[in-house]
Amino acid sequence: MKFEKVFQTDKLSKRQRAELTLKHQPVDRVALFEQLSYNPGVISMYTGKTFDGFTYTMDDICLAIRRSLDMCMPPRPVDCRGRRTTEDGFTIESLNWHEAIVGRPFGDEKGARDWVLQRTKQLRECGFSPAQCLEDHRNRMSDLQRKLNDTVITNFCYTGMMSLYHSMGLEIFSYFYADYPEVMCEFMKESVERELHRIHTVADSDVNPAVIFGEEFATKQGLLFGPEFCMLHQYAPLKKLTEAWHEHGVAVIFASGGNYKKAIPDMIDCGVDGFYCLEPACGMDIVELKSAYPNMVWAGGVDGVDLMERGTPEQVKAEVRRHVCETNALQAGGMFVGSSSEINPTIKPENYRAMVEGTGELLNADFQP
Repeated sequence: MKFEKVFQTDKLSKRQRAELTLKHQPVDRVALFEQLSYNPGVISMYTGKTFDGFTYTMDDICLAIRRSLDMCMPPRPVDCRGRRTTEDGFTIESLNWHEAIVGRPFGDEKGARDWVLQRTKQLRECGFSPAQCLEDHRNRMSDLQRKLNDTVITNFCYTGMMSLYHSMGLEIFSYFYADYPEVMCEFMKESVERELHRIHTVADSDVNPAVIFGEEFATKQGLLFGPEFCMLHQYAPLKKLTEAWHEHGVAVIFASGGNYKKAIPDMIDCGVDGFYCLEPACGMDIVELKSAYPNMVWAGGVDGVDLMERGTPEQVKAEVRRHVCETNALQAGGMFVGSSSEINPTIKPENYRAMVEGTGELLNADFQP
């Protein structure tokens, strides 16, 4: 069978390698998984083109992905438009690869309540067209797959919780939830139900064998929210949505920055298949975690700050070797090599290449396809 290779020594196609990894089976080499949209130097390195800042195209991003990864998050164009105002009154500032909220249509918890009530009303009254949703999803994925060739693409999933506290800011959100918990509960009910409709419409393991469930809910010190809040608004929706993806044979990888060790057992109880975005500086060491929870899939454990931004290629390769060798990932699967921070612009291109090439140098001599 002919397939696109990252390394000449590859014995498996990218999809085969990703699927075996998700199923905890032996692989010819450990699979590479990353978000690669925001680093001009890396994209230049893998396309052979020179860019003036973030002037590359989606085609350029996809070519760099094809040449260095097995599985990726959907690539995103870099937005350099400056400031814009959303329909509901938020002012968003785009600074090349990064976006920040610089203005809100409310300034306190009462205004936030009114905004959430309006969002809930819109979710309840806005019709959901499965046919249109499926057509839009298939068109987007087909276009990306043509550009990415054999590279596997993940899907995304959200409960809606993160959109609230991100939009409000943590201080206003805390007062909002203390005063209006019933408003939060009603919004979450509508948001999760709509996401369930979307899942049962678009989920297809042949298109996206894995989904990244993104909910940022931790800091370096631990979880942002207490046990009761997490049980109600994090774990219960996570379990419901994970079960829906599983009905379609799609693996669920939970993603959050920070130290969320305390939540791992609860999220395993929710049925998730693995975890992504493991920040060593926050105590999330992939070797330790994979040893403690060998039945989970682990991804994104190469330190994207101190190591990838400030280290040397030799140090990066040594860390990749530690991950692969000390977790027995070549024989046991269950691990993707990737950074803990996505490949942001401050990561050295030579360190990204070292992460990729270091992975390709570690082969399973006993593997037979």
